Amino acid sequence: MSELLANDLITPDAGESPLLSLSEVSILKAAPLTRLSLRARDASLKDAGKAFGAALPVNPLLAETSKKRAALWMGPDEWTLLAPEEDCQALFTAIEEKLGDQPHSLVDISDRSEAIIVSGEKASWLLNTGIFIDFSIESFPVGTVTRTVFHKSPVMVWRTGTDTFVVEAWVSFMEYVTGLLVQSAQELEVA
Repeated sequence: MSELLANDLITPDAGESPLLSLSEVSILKAAPLTRLSLRARDASLKDAGKAFGAALPVNPLLAETSKKRAALWMGPDEWTLLAPEEDCQALFTAIEEKLGDQPHSLVDISDRSEAIIVSGEKASWLLNTGIFIDFSIESFPVGTVTRTVFHKSPVMVWRTGTDTFVVEAWVSFMEYVTGLLVQSAQELEVA
């Protein structure tokens, strides 16, 4: 996965101020995206990928990207598909038409979740204040994506660069997640 490709899709929301801006770590709210949840069988994956504009990863914990598209592996038969906000209806229709009668489930979850971009040399340290995953580049390389829990909130973490992570949470949990991240980052200021 190219860091460049992720960066042309996952961008800071220009209308929002940084949630945190320190020399070692920052948190920016990501611009709104189309988010589609796809459940499908192996036989449908190539067709779904063609209609979406990016291949669907078949290996656990991986993401596949193309220009302005990202397909994130969420489980053996589940993917989150990310695209620009304005592409939602066209993509939904294209995938539904391509899959036709093939067994699948496609749901627009764009309003359910939102994302933040956590970046900087202390990004993995900050995430580890509430997530107990080894975020070293060797164990969690660029392109890796997983569902996990931040304190008590379900989140999705996707490493899009050496020191850059996208963290998604349900809208109703995002204030909790960002509040704890900002509070934890205050330790950096005192250290």
